[in-house]
Amino acid sequence: MFENLLEKAITAALLAGNAILNIYEQDFAVQYKDDHSPLTEADLFAHQKIVETLGDEFPILSEESSEIPFSERKNWKEFWLIDPLDGTKEFVKKNGEFTVNIAFIKHGNPLLGVVYVPVTKKLFWGIENQGSFQITVEHPLTFSVNDLLAKAQSINNNQLPDTFTIVASRSHCSIETETFINDCKEKHGNTHLVSAGSSLKLCMVAERKAQVYPRLAPTMEWDTAAAHAVAKYAGCKVYDFHTHQELQYNKENLLNPWFVVELS
Repeated sequence: MFENLLEKAITAALLAGNAILNIYEQDFAVQYKDDHSPLTEADLFAHQKIVETLGDEFPILSEESSEIPFSERKNWKEFWLIDPLDGTKEFVKKNGEFTVNIAFIKHGNPLLGVVYVPVTKKLFWGIENQGSFQITVEHPLTFSVNDLLAKAQSINNNQLPDTFTIVASRSHCSIETETFINDCKEKHGNTHLVSAGSSLKLCMVAERKAQVYPRLAPTMEWDTAAAHAVAKYAGCKVYDFHTHQELQYNKENLLNPWFVVELS
């Protein structure tokens, strides 16, 4: 079952990434939602590509279809949770730090997650009982999923940086995050701080480019689910800052609690 789901998720992520790049390389209009977050036609085209590719075997919850009521969602045991374009602010700034995120959720837990970075063509995935992997997709317009699966490299045993490294949001940094960073400096002495956009921050901890990522600011479930799987199956913890319990998905309120990603 997982092999079929993974193949669908990878295919959907790459097709969405291609659609996003077609718009990214041109002039595009930016609209703003009620919460003042940006929305572009790339978000909508990517959503359409993903939904078409995943099919209707399982329900799909997307940032672009988040109005589905909890009275319907609460009965979902298994479903897809997607963010067609995570990091729209980075997309608008044209700094390349945006991703396509596709996760498969069962009983509130991410069993599979695919994260694709269209500009760098870097593809990550994590899957229960198998681990987490990455590969640069050399031919994203004519890819073979079987070749990608065969050539991908495990990230579970990557080498950590010598200096304690903290990754933080490029677009959102709260006072609480600054306090967390200062506490790390006191505990570990010499530390290095790096910034990144979108779900790349979770992936950076997963691939051992940083030891910790604190997110003490608002995020939504679709922002984190796919990269949560990549981090989890690479040996990291993704937990509620206050309760230390693992993040759960398909809550009545789709807002995530503050959380931390770190190596177990």
